[in-house]
Amino acid sequence: MQIRVVETRFAERSLQTRLPFKFGVQVLKTVRLAELEVVVETTDGRRATGRASDLLVPKWFEKNPESTPEQDASALADSIKAAASIACALGDTAGAHPVFELWSVIHSERVGARDHHHADALVRGFGVAMVERGMIDAVARLAGCSFNRALRDGLYGFNPRRLVGEASGWTPDRLPDPPRTIDLRHTVGMLDPLRVSEIPPDQSVADGLPQSLEEDIEAYGLSWFKVKVCGDPVQDIARLRDVGRIVADRVGGKARFTLDGNEQCTDLEGFAGMLEDLRSDPDAGPLIERLALIEQPLPRRETFDPGANAALPRLAALAPVIIDEADTDADAFRRAIALGYAGTSIKSCKGVFRAIANRALIDVRRAAGEHHLFQSAEDLTTLGSIPLQQDLALQATLGMTHVERNGHHYFRGLDHLPTPTAGWLAEALPALYRQDDGFTRVRIEDGALDLDGVIDGTGLGGPLGSFLASETE
Repeated sequence: MQIRVVETRFAERSLQTRLPFKFGVQVLKTVRLAELEVVVETTDGRRATGRASDLLVPKWFEKNPESTPEQDASALADSIKAAASIACALGDTAGAHPVFELWSVIHSERVGARDHHHADALVRGFGVAMVERGMIDAVARLAGCSFNRALRDGLYGFNPRRLVGEASGWTPDRLPDPPRTIDLRHTVGMLDPLRVSEIPPDQSVADGLPQSLEEDIEAYGLSWFKVKVCGDPVQDIARLRDVGRIVADRVGGKARFTLDGNEQCTDLEGFAGMLEDLRSDPDAGPLIERLALIEQPLPRRETFDPGANAALPRLAALAPVIIDEADTDADAFRRAIALGYAGTSIKSCKGVFRAIANRALIDVRRAAGEHHLFQSAEDLTTLGSIPLQQDLALQATLGMTHVERNGHHYFRGLDHLPTPTAGWLAEALPALYRQDDGFTRVRIEDGALDLDGVIDGTGLGGPLGSFLASETE
């Protein structure tokens, strides 16, 4: 399908977290939520509006200690506006083209050859990814089908070989059937209380949602956990032991874990040694033995330095190691594989087509015998409705069976949306949302999210609730 972008609309609002969240080097208590509408037109004059939305999270896209969180958020907002401006200019000058062709031009203009050496690579890519999702959503709505169906039917003109040379001949037909449910991997942040008894009375939220790890396990039936570490062995050892004890008591042997280094573990040798020692620890040992992956231990600029990765084989012997913040460009995953990394994260904020191209690379390499390669579904605090649903649709299309989710934990339900919109979503997607006494929140049962209406609904993510539009669609 060929389209041109005829108009974009951008808005944002400031939200308050229900719990403080240590995001890399920044503690968040307030954060801005952006939303973008992309109006497209086909060659025969039909129009549709696609949407995209994300939090403008400081200190992940660019960890610049000299900039303020407000400056970081504004840079992300400006990136969206710049990419949207290029999309509209293309509509005026180049006419209608498949979404992938339009995305290629916008990406080239905004990101170009930037990689992990360039501090603004992810910031620029974020804006492009917002416009990309808006166009993808609009085309699926024009076709009256889901994103999964539109991708498989070739409506986006997607050509993975343009991003990954090895992927020649790969088509989306090779993707597995999407799962109907996906296990939720709960984030255990550095500031999160683990027990109710640890919460001082003046810091108790008491808003009807769980606050401590033990409450989360009880409320949601969790069995997957993502534990953040800080690179300080004293703090990390104590934290891992404590998490291990609580999860062992309440979940037992079915628990699985991932560790997120958040670019904080600059000494891979020391980090690997710490985890090796913990294997014999009665409290942390079961956690280490059940590690599914270790995420982004090194700072992104050191990730592709062979010297900094000398101890990577030792760390990888404990669990597969993946990149996240270092996945800055289309060639990043291939370079990481060459150094011994086994996977990369999927995040909508890094781009839909890039995620699919990385899956194509994995399929090609697996067919050649590299069966250990994989993608992992990670979060950037996706909130209901648009960020959450669109990310779930992407993750399910790529066949992910578990996904880190944390937006429902650090923010209170769908309070950031108009009350009528939140109620409408609970009616439109009863498998994903629940409403109790007028309060709408994500439905998590037996540690999983039900994707009915999201993976098979029209558009990228099914029915979307907006704060920008006066009506939902």
